[in-house]
Amino acid sequence: MEIYVAIDDTDSLEFGATGQSANELRRLIEDKGWGKSEAVTRHQLLLHPDIPYTSHNSSMCFKAVIGGDNLDEFITSAAKFLQETSAAGSDPGLCVAVKERIKNLEELLSFGYKAKVEILSKAEAYKTAEHCGLHLSEHGGTGLGIIGALAGIGLRITGNDGRFQGRIQLGNSGETIAVGEIIAQTEIDEVRSIDGQVLASDETLVIGEKIKSVLLEGKRILLVYREGGAWHSCNNKQLKNY
Repeated sequence: MEIYVAIDDTDSLEFGATGQSANELRRLIEDKGWGKSEAVTRHQLLLHPDIPYTSHNSSMCFKAVIGGDNLDEFITSAAKFLQETSAAGSDPGLCVAVKERIKNLEELLSFGYKAKVEILSKAEAYKTAEHCGLHLSEHGGTGLGIIGALAGIGLRITGNDGRFQGRIQLGNSGETIAVGEIIAQTEIDEVRSIDGQVLASDETLVIGEKIKSVLLEGKRILLVYREGGAWHSCNNKQLKNY
């Protein structure tokens, strides 16, 4: 079965990283032989003085394919992992969705988008999770992380939100590389300009300092921009809306 797993608020300014925790859950699936997982995406939520968050108020989500008999054991293990490893003072939340069991999909997607622009409550999160048939649970502190975890699921399912966690290694900053090489050497599906032009495999681009990819149309996309007659990989400022 295909599942989506999202977590939020597992870290503090001094300890841990939610992206690292999400990747540990991916490794748990692989190490136990329960199935295979895909890369983690980071989903930016609303930044507001009334919302407590560590640094960026973002949740982490990944897809996996696991055996149906392993679902309950995974959820139990994931909950235990969050309880034992999350930073002191954090408010971790866990959400797990089985794709074929999701109900009221539009409500789930709407919750994800609202979390980017509105202050939402735990009560709204639990109500939405129940309506949509998702597992949602809190594992320490106030449990406010359930809001971001549920939102992360909805946003990942859209296929049009989030940056993939981690950097892509293409070479040294300032070097050039062909698009075809990027596709062959990485998990990038497509290299595309910020205005929508898909680059051909023989075109080249200048490598930036930090290479990040984004989720668009269900694909892992490397976004680039044109400057000085050459293509350049986008920087964090240009990717802030993803």
